[in-house]
Amino acid sequence: MILKQHLLLTLYSFCGILLKAAATKNKVKGGQGQFPIAQNVTVTEGGTANLTCRVDHNDNTSLQWSNPAQQTLYFGDKKALRDNRIELVRASWHELSISISDVTLSDEGQYTCSLFTMPVKTAKAFLTVLGVPEKPQITGYSKAAREGDKITLTCMTSGSKPAADIRWFRNEKEIKGAKEVNASGKTFTVKSTLQLLVDRNDDGVAYTCRVDHISLNSSPQQATQFVEVHYAPLVEITHSLIFPQEGQYLKLECVSKGNPSPDPVLWTKDGQDLPDLDRMIVDGRELTITSLNKTDNGTYRCEASNNLGKSSAEYNLYVYDPNALNEQNGPDHAVIGGVVAVVVFVTLCLIIVLGRYLARHKGTYLTNEAKGAEDAPDADTAIINAEGNQANAEEKKEYFI
Repeated sequence: MILKQHLLLTLYSFCGILLKAAATKNKVKGGQGQFPIAQNVTVTEGGTANLTCRVDHNDNTSLQWSNPAQQTLYFGDKKALRDNRIELVRASWHELSISISDVTLSDEGQYTCSLFTMPVKTAKAFLTVLGVPEKPQITGYSKAAREGDKITLTCMTSGSKPAADIRWFRNEKEIKGAKEVNASGKTFTVKSTLQLLVDRNDDGVAYTCRVDHISLNSSPQQATQFVEVHYAPLVEITHSLIFPQEGQYLKLECVSKGNPSPDPVLWTKDGQDLPDLDRMIVDGRELTITSLNKTDNGTYRCEASNNLGKSSAEYNLYVYDPNALNEQNGPDHAVIGGVVAVVVFVTLCLIIVLGRYLARHKGTYLTNEAKGAEDAPDADTAIINAEGNQANAEEKKEYFI
């Protein structure tokens, strides 16, 4: 039935061309400039594709759209193929636009717009259908791992066209995986593997596989796998006082980390059970001594264990006498006296060095008249010697031959 209708429409179109041939003989030259124009279209699988064919100059010649199998979809405003997904958008002498809803991968291909002039002119439009990747799944992890185990996480998605990209994230930080792509008909199956040597730092970490694809716009699909790692406990003791004093309140906490959780913990003192005192209270991981005294001195030990091992930590308690601690923290007069003595000594040394420096630079300046009298025993002799020197100076003569 569809083929018969297609043949009738084709015959109708050719008849229309023959009837108009005589009336358009004088317009043939003008008709040579008539060319349809169509553009390629890209649509996501399941979306709607709009195919538009335009011609700027048309002398009432019909336009037609055909699919990749050369089946006529629309001839002018007349529908030729019975497909409820195909609808007419606009039909005129200058434009023929149709839409294809709920597009599938089989709709992809080259569509032809024909203008029935003599000869027939055509324009091609390629419809590209993007395959949407399925939501990814992570496999390879089924139960908690032990510290030091090797595990492999595999993320896979199928149905993408073109092939999707897979990225791995450890919490928020991107890490590298090994990617593999396999074709399945027109679509691709993509998987990526991540090999891990886990330790206690991986316990509770979220490993996320994210699929990026052009069909997803800015909303990538992803899957997340939380990893559980079992490991032996690690213990440390925290305390509420730096210098415990008699009469004070002291709290010790046994901070233990392990999976499975190492509960309960065991407190001992000097290798023995804790003394049966009202002042010592154990509440879970905490040991509280309400009023310290010298008898509490000793080594306190906290031990935690699970099925993978055990760990312990120690705290050496020494209870100070408040009076002795205050004296010890008071000013040290001997130290202060030593500091003062050093300052005085340094000051004296500076004074001596400065005095010698000034003495060396103090000059005794003699006039020419006194130069010859500096060894005289008295003032009169000094004057006489000075005059003699002047006389001797005058007697010095030079002769040139």
